[in-house]
Amino acid sequence: METYLRMADLPYQNYFDGKLSPQGKMPWIEYNHKQVSGTEFIIDFLEEKLGVNLNKHLGPHERAVSRAITKMVEEHLYWTLAYCQWVENLHETQKMVSLFGPFSDLLKWIFCHLTKGIVKREMYGHGIGRFSEEEMYTLMEKDMRTLAGLLGDKKYIMGPHVSTVDATVFGHLAQAMWTLPGTRPERLIKGELINLAMYCERIRRKFWPEWHHDDDNTLYESEESSEASKTYSPLRDLSFYSRTETFDEEGNSISQTPDTDYTGHSLFDSDVDMDEYRDHEQCK
Repeated sequence: METYLRMADLPYQNYFDGKLSPQGKMPWIEYNHKQVSGTEFIIDFLEEKLGVNLNKHLGPHERAVSRAITKMVEEHLYWTLAYCQWVENLHETQKMVSLFGPFSDLLKWIFCHLTKGIVKREMYGHGIGRFSEEEMYTLMEKDMRTLAGLLGDKKYIMGPHVSTVDATVFGHLAQAMWTLPGTRPERLIKGELINLAMYCERIRRKFWPEWHHDDDNTLYESEESSEASKTYSPLRDLSFYSRTETFDEEGNSISQTPDTDYTGHSLFDSDVDMDEYRDHEQCK
């Protein structure tokens, strides 16, 4: 949802405190004291209220394909990634949970194991949880290979321009890219399905310029580059976000290294178009 808001250039404030919507759903937003939950309904609401539309360049057939891809990801791939995150890879997930205090380790353990039980129960109700682990991973691999085939060598799923489906696909594949170390989906996306990794990195750089990990292995430095020569932007406060302000407030806010240009150009965004360069030059 946040990626969609950034793609649509809609400023937002994120002060999520763990509460679910009145329907027990997540994500949910509040706009002028009106709450809307569920990604699809939120997007419909914003399109109607604010006139934003990331799919205006798509024809009827392309919109139908886009919706079909979205539903495959949200209703199928989601569950297999959830299984990997909260069941098989629970120990690593527990390390990433942010809880503080004298009993933080115990609280993390309780929270993660409660979530594991909820995920397994919901997966069983969905039906996909009735398959064996190997069968679930077979389904996950088929979904990921389908996405890789649909993407091909295009910049985004539906072509050269970003659309709503890209926010959905990125939001799910980002889990495999950055939160599931050593797991099958990570090995798949960073190995055989490298076009999906390039796609994720491309979107991350364009719409999440402040997002950087110290152990990020998707930034490629030249052998001559020393640690002292690498400079990165500080992590910004994500409680409020405006894409325009993020790029313009302090000038060039994207990480640079000796062998990257202002876009942070690397192996993963080798096909960044020249529009960004022209926009940057105009800002100068």
